[in-house]
Amino acid sequence: MAYGKRRASGQVSGDEIVVEAAWLYYHDGLNQNEIADRLAVSRATVVNYLQEARERNYIRVTMAPDVFMGHKLSHQLREKFGLKAAFIVPNGLGDIQSRLTRAARGAAEWLPDLVAPGDKLGVAWGQTIYEMAELLVSSANVTIPDVEVAQLVGSMATPYGFTAEICSAHLAQGLGAACINLHAPAIVTNIDLARQLRAEPIIKNQLAALDQCNKAVFAAGSVCANSHVVMSGIASEDDLKTYVENGASGVLCGRFVDKVGKPVKGPLDERMIGVELDKLTDLEMGLLVSVGEDKAKAMAAVMNGGYATHLVTDAETAELILALD
Repeated sequence: MAYGKRRASGQVSGDEIVVEAAWLYYHDGLNQNEIADRLAVSRATVVNYLQEARERNYIRVTMAPDVFMGHKLSHQLREKFGLKAAFIVPNGLGDIQSRLTRAARGAAEWLPDLVAPGDKLGVAWGQTIYEMAELLVSSANVTIPDVEVAQLVGSMATPYGFTAEICSAHLAQGLGAACINLHAPAIVTNIDLARQLRAEPIIKNQLAALDQCNKAVFAAGSVCANSHVVMSGIASEDDLKTYVENGASGVLCGRFVDKVGKPVKGPLDERMIGVELDKLTDLEMGLLVSVGEDKAKAMAAVMNGGYATHLVTDAETAELILALD
């Protein structure tokens, strides 16, 4: 079968031939042998062109979200926790970092479908949230009119290379949205200082913006010794121990919750600058994005508390959550 006029590769070069090879393969549906014949090059050269196109991010491949929401585990999680939707990504063969990246990619591909013009979207922090934001920025341009992204948790020193400000700013960039950062520490040394900061006009206005959020994106934190809430300096090991003794099963936006999702009071609450947990209930959308054995109990707590309406996780984590009492 003829696939158009054969052309000498000397007629196109550099980026042009890479783009042409990619177009023929992904848009016109030609196979590698047919493209080689069309461009008068070897099949191995076509393979190299396609690899180069992927490495240069010329190619973006997405899968329809419905594929992941039709999973048996998705139906079980929706029924158990009253979710509107659950997006279950495959486990893959990688380590926890690979699994985390898969969940972040699934969330990045799904989120634009969940955000509508005029939405006020609150954004928490965490590695999964950070990677999701980075993937949004690097994906196809998305601009949703009149969307505002607000940082839900104050700033903190972190050894991870991502901060609350970066998570919210980059996610806003990925959606083509305006961003409202929270210009205050997540935790301060005493209650009086926290009250004074909350009363500062700029911070007061930023906190007021959180009350307007109708949707939110967040991760669930564990109450293990190496939890982000400890490693970032929000809670000390003694603080963590106190909260666990009081029944804490997970962390949401720096705040502790028990296994049914109720807030657990402790020494940090009045010193924190950020969203209050009651502001995260009754949202149009609360998107929980987390994976891992150590997160299963925390994720269940967040869903039991009614904070999450939508979920992105992998099959292994979903099975662990469903097996919990």
